[in-house]
Formats: sequence, structure tokens, C-alpha cells
Amino acid sequence: MQIRKKTGILLGVVILTSFSIFYATFYWDNTSFQEAKYEIYIESDWDFEVLKNTLSPHLRSARLFGWAAELKGYDIRIRSGKYTLVQGLSNNEIINKLRLQSEPVQVTFNNQERIENLAGRLAEVLESDSLSFLKAMKSASFLDQKGFSLDTALAMYLPNTYQVFWNISPEAFCERMHQEFEKFWSAERKALAKQQGLSPVEVITLASIVHKETIKAVERPLIAGVYLNRLKQRMRLQADPTVIYALKQKFQNFDTIIKRVLYKDLRIRSPYNTYRVKKLPLGPIAMPDISAIEAVLRPEKHSYLYFVANPEKPGYHRFASSLAQHNRNKRKYTRWLNQNKLYR
Repeated sequence: MQIRKKTGILLGVVILTSFSIFYATFYWDNTSFQEAKYEIYIESDWDFEVLKNTLSPHLRSARLFGWAAELKGYDIRIRSGKYTLVQGLSNNEIINKLRLQSEPVQVTFNNQERIENLAGRLAEVLESDSLSFLKAMKSASFLDQKGFSLDTALAMYLPNTYQVFWNISPEAFCERMHQEFEKFWSAERKALAKQQGLSPVEVITLASIVHKETIKAVERPLIAGVYLNRLKQRMRLQADPTVIYALKQKFQNFDTIIKRVLYKDLRIRSPYNTYRVKKLPLGPIAMPDISAIEAVLRPEKHSYLYFVANPEKPGYHRFASSLAQHNRNKRKYTRWLNQNKLYR
């Protein structure tokens, strides 16, 4: 009788101990960080040991977390992505989050001058590196399938804020951006482009020039109208930003700042030099703002064919319908440049 009683007590202790260990392993609070939340980015090449070591400083017990993960089979099936843990989570809750609740991140980009700049920007906020993004963006098969080329590739990426998963592959990202491009080019916008005699990519190409000409959104429809008037009259655009782009491309130095285009620069042989070619450049010279795209789609109607910077009103321009008036405006601007010693 005494033996049975002791055996019962011992069994009870074993059961109670086992239950306590089980409960502690799965259901006790195992967070140790003081902030309201802790964000972790699990990379695609991590194994469970790397994950556990990364989480360890933020857990009360990394050992209990490891046991729970093994019992739930998570240690051999971890998933990359961004995850957010909050205070008070048990191992069971932590593992369920890491297994099922990958979160999107916000990706914002604008004013990227080249596809290389965009790839660098994406690598700052997403898992893949810039070379991987650049390879996907320049993929000949992808561009051909979507109707783009290396010269027009940047036109596909519209400046905005997008929600994507942190570990999205570069190829999937490019597909997503093409979907956004197709969504942006509604039937209405395509009809407006057709009214201007332009394709969507040509609209973005011209918009990139308008964007570079002025930071004043209110003036962009006016400048877009000038360039469209010139195109309709088969005149050269004679846009200084395209010459600057041609110079940077020739010397492969896109970080240099060129404040003044010289007469000798106008002779550069390049499909981007609109002082020589009588058409739009091969593709956009930068990523234009949406306001610049809308300016080309809805330009101000007028008879202007020329414009030059207005030194009396920085950021704005003087417009002219005749070459004589333009030359007078230009002389005023040139004097101002010389007085301020802006030779380059």
C-alpha cells in the first residue's frame, strides 16, 4: 500500500513536471526586449541556427525556443521575410508568426536618373542586392516580352510607394512593376497620348525632359506644350537636359553636375542630343514625376516654340513664339550667367 502511494506521488510529480516543462516550452512569455515590438528580417540563406542566434538576445530562453521549434518542425522549414514580434509572445506564438505572418514593406522611389540608380535604391530596402535587381531589369527576354528595350526600360518604373514582400525576387518585382505600368496606362491615358501622337513610352520620354527642365509643377504643362509644338512642326527639341545626359553617358560619369551647356557641347554625336536629332531620344533621360507625365498628356495649348530660364524669377522661364523674341530673352539669361561666373 505504501509502495503504491509513493509510486502515485512520484507519477504525479513526473506528470506535473512534464506538464510544467511543456507549458513553459510552448506557452510562457519568452520575449525579453523592452520596446513595444521587435522586427526581424530573415534572409533566404539562413538556417535555423542563424535564426536562433539572431533571436537569442531578444528571448528569455533561446533553448526553450529551440525545443519548441523542433517539436513543431519549424527548425527545418524556416521562411525568409520580414516579421514583427511584440512583447509577451510565447514560443508557440512566435513560431506561428514566423511561419505564417510575413509582412510587406513599403518601397518608395522617384527621381532615379538611370536603371542602375533604381537598382541601388531597391537594394537598400529589399533583400536582393543591386546586381540581382539590375540583371532582372536588363533581362533581354523580359524586356522583349513586355515590349521594352534597354533604352526604354526605365519607363516601366513609375515613381510611387509600393507594398511588396521584403524577400520578393527581382524577377517578381519586375513583373509587379509591369503590372503597375499597365494599370497606370488606362484607356483614358492611352487616348490622351494618342491625341499628342505619342505612345506611352514616348510620353514618359518627353516627360523626363520636361521634368529635368523645371522643378515647378505648375510650369510643366507650359513647357510640355512647347516641345509638342516643336514636334508637330518637325523642329528639333533642342533640350539642354538631353545634351547633359549625352555628355554624362559619353564620359560614363553620371555624378557630375553640369550647370551650363556650352556651344561646343551641342556638337556631341549622340541619339540623346536633341540639338542634332529631329525626334525624341531613344528613351527617358530620367524617371519623371507623375506631374510631368500628366503635363505631356494634358499640355497647355499656346503658340510658344521657345523658352529660356528667367533669372529674375528663379525656377521659372520666359517663353516666346518667335526666334527674335527668344534671342532677346536668351541674351538676358546669358548676361546673368556670365555675371554670376557660371561657366560650367
